[in-house]
Amino acid sequence: MGSVLKGLTKIFNPLAMPIASAGFVPIWGVIRHTGRKSGRQFATPIALMHTRDGFVIPLPWGEKTDWCRNVRAAGGAVVRWGGKDYAVSAPEVIDRATAGPAFFAPIRALLPMIGISRFLRVRRVDAATRAA
Repeated sequence: MGSVLKGLTKIFNPLAMPIASAGFVPIWGVIRHTGRKSGRQFATPIALMHTRDGFVIPLPWGEKTDWCRNVRAAGGAVVRWGGKDYAVSAPEVIDRATAGPAFFAPIRALLPMIGISRFLRVRRVDAATRAA
């Protein structure tokens, strides 16, 4: 499964990147993160929902994906959404019940059907600063 997933990712990511970066699709964005081992910069297209203070990102392949592990290890990243960049911090893996309110009812109803039970919540740095 891992090699199949990596193969699909190598095909999908380059195709999705321009659309996700431009902000044409409101549920797509790009997360820019630093490799926890290599120190290299990476950009990964993601699905996400905007919240009052950040973003909730579904983890269809779980929390062990490289990009998720990198964001958690670094304590943050940059999310490009709606054509703008947002510095984010405080990455936290949450369950479907906690993430649910971030999603519109039809999408929320689909999440269990497609097997997504884990999400990464990140807070916008500017929102965290205002709250302090």
